[in-house]
Amino acid sequence: MKSSRLVSILLLLQTRGRMTAAQLAEELEVSVRTVYRDVEALGAAGVPLYGDAGHAGGYRLLDGYRTRLTGLTADEAEALFLAGAPGPAAQLGLGSVLAAAQLKVRAALPVELRAHADRISGRFHLDAPGWYADADDTPHLPAVADAVWSSRVLHVRYRRWREPTDVERRLEPYGLVLKAGRWYVVAGPGPRTYRVDQILELSILGEEFTRPENFDLAAYWAAYQRGFHDRLHRGEAVVRLAPGTTLTGPAGEAVRRDGRTDDDGWTRATVPIESVDHAHAEFLRLGTAIEVLAPDELRSRIARTAAELAVRYGNSRAPGGD
Repeated sequence: MKSSRLVSILLLLQTRGRMTAAQLAEELEVSVRTVYRDVEALGAAGVPLYGDAGHAGGYRLLDGYRTRLTGLTADEAEALFLAGAPGPAAQLGLGSVLAAAQLKVRAALPVELRAHADRISGRFHLDAPGWYADADDTPHLPAVADAVWSSRVLHVRYRRWREPTDVERRLEPYGLVLKAGRWYVVAGPGPRTYRVDQILELSILGEEFTRPENFDLAAYWAAYQRGFHDRLHRGEAVVRLAPGTTLTGPAGEAVRRDGRTDDDGWTRATVPIESVDHAHAEFLRLGTAIEVLAPDELRSRIARTAAELAVRYGNSRAPGGD
């Protein structure tokens, strides 16, 4: 809609400064001719906007001009307050800053949109960590966040899972990621990913670093997750599932994609597994609703466990029984 596009132009110029018609057109996915018309409409509405000709030209707002956030729709106002996660902000030392920012935004909203913002805050609460894990102790998180903001080099003593477990590292922190209630810092050289709760000691050095211009934190994390799952599920197992039995994650996707139904109604599929140990524990949870056909090591391991359970429960009576 034209009205929302005009607000978008206004906010783009307010936040980015001078922009050419071509840059605005690319950002808004419209033609340059449309941008010209929209700029004329803004000028006619009294917005102090002017353009400079030449190689370094473009449109910009009069210095000091600011618009109120009256261009927000009801959905945008709701999403804005839903996006405010007080828990992670507090962990970063920004809890009071977030509260103050939300208060200012709320004050700038038209009366009808304030009701929408209050409604979303009262009906939705974001709690990222899972049920079955205690919150990670991350005493060094504020210092890491400060180093990310100020582009300062870190010297850390870090605990990893393989030997030697405790190592020292020089980190250039590019960004922080919160995943399932756990904080990770993505840092150069590399870059590589480190769990913040595994940082044992930390010092911020006086040395500054330059963040690579082409580094995209969201793109890096997406690629890292794909690589993680590829490395995690390196093995395969051939299984049969009883009717109505489902697997989750990549194994479930494999069954849905490639599974075929045998004459007895069971579904046969080749599924990815993390390891024999992990698959042994996961498949045992399904009891008699699953049959492992391969690999032999996993099939034999489950058979031994089943035999031991049969002996344990078959030859004993419940405590207090006659």
